[in-house]
Amino acid sequence: MRSALRALLILMLGLCITWAVGQETMPLPRISVEVGNARNPQEVSTSLQILALLTLLSVAPSILLMMTAFTRIVIVLSFLKSALGTPNIPPTPVIVGLSLFLTFYVMAPTLEEINRTALQPYMKQQITFEQALERAQKPIRTFMLRQTYTEDLNLFIRLSKQPPPRTPDDLPLTTLIPAFILSELKTAFIIGFYIYIPFVVIDLLVASILLSMGMMMLPPVVVSMPAKLLVFTLANGWGVLAQALVAGFR
Repeated sequence: MRSALRALLILMLGLCITWAVGQETMPLPRISVEVGNARNPQEVSTSLQILALLTLLSVAPSILLMMTAFTRIVIVLSFLKSALGTPNIPPTPVIVGLSLFLTFYVMAPTLEEINRTALQPYMKQQITFEQALERAQKPIRTFMLRQTYTEDLNLFIRLSKQPPPRTPDDLPLTTLIPAFILSELKTAFIIGFYIYIPFVVIDLLVASILLSMGMMMLPPVVVSMPAKLLVFTLANGWGVLAQALVAGFR
């Protein structure tokens, strides 16, 4: 029976292949990439815009790290994992995903302004690509300036050996972006310090209690980690931390 079924399947497959080959009118896809001379300046401009868009997509992860709230959020959540004493829980993909969506939530007003003032007019061909790029820089520049410490900004202005800008619009992004990153790192480490304080106190209390009871052979982390998890859960730690992170950018 199995041999008969196998032979029948092979016969049907052969008939299908023979029928497909015999169909001369069956359309087959064709993909080609051509490089030729442009017929008008508009084709050249369109090609350059596509090239610029592909370049932008290739550096999109770097833009996400350097010019948004992602850096501060992911560092603070990583500090939280270390302070709880659970380096593998929550898993790293969960932390990165939560940081990404919190970043989108924080950056929503800025992205909406970029879409309204730059992207939509450009899609409707009301402005040029250069004008759209210039308009898109203003909201993100305003966001980064609001989160950047003055001392960090002055540091990179001195390092650039250029005269101080008269207005924020005159400040080049090559100076603003590294100053913004340093400020975000500093702010994230300050928040991480405040996160560590209550958990260090719990560790000290647990270690003192175990020492006073003479239970020196019992590792304090065995008792302190459930206590920290309980305190963090009862205090609605995730909600409080998310609210603090979002409010820090508003």
